[in-house]
Amino acid sequence: MRAESERATLISHPGSFVEPIHLLNLFPKRQPIEVELGSGDGAFISAYAKKHPDRNFVAVERLLGRMRKLDRKARRTGLRDNLRLFRLEGSYFLTYLIPPRSIHALHIYFPDPWPKRRHNRRRMINRSFAVLAAEKLVPGGMVYLRTDNRDYFHQMIEVFEAGHAFRPRATPLSLAAIETEFEHDFRKQGFPTLRIAYQKHR
Repeated sequence: MRAESERATLISHPGSFVEPIHLLNLFPKRQPIEVELGSGDGAFISAYAKKHPDRNFVAVERLLGRMRKLDRKARRTGLRDNLRLFRLEGSYFLTYLIPPRSIHALHIYFPDPWPKRRHNRRRMINRSFAVLAAEKLVPGGMVYLRTDNRDYFHQMIEVFEAGHAFRPRATPLSLAAIETEFEHDFRKQGFPTLRIAYQKHR
């Protein structure tokens, strides 16, 4: 059997697409788990995982080309122990494959804003998402959100503050300093990043 430190790929495949994954079994060390939904080319998650070897990370991205790029980058930069990748839709992964009360943080950065009003219902961050996030997070777990779309930003605030499961928190400066691929490009074009974070009640 190939040793964990010699993994040929960090891309994992669920044993079932309808049963939750035993996330702790994916990693050689039992550490707090954080999940990024929609990782793109992995600019954020690879840098963040590198800074936090004391945590385990799961990156979820549906596009194969981006997933392969992240896989190469992660293995090249020594993230074989604390990063795993899944090629799936983020909302599907959250709904069906994350066990209840199993993760310490969710990161969702620059999800598709679906700016036309008739398409708003397709947005990932909605009331159902907030309910699911509360179910999957451990007590005190965090949700970190970023977007450049002001209308979507207000929707994020509305859905997370509609119930009593979450309280708003400031995004730590050390976390805000790690940019995604899209964020870097948007900032160069003069578009501000809108950030908000929420903590699940204990």
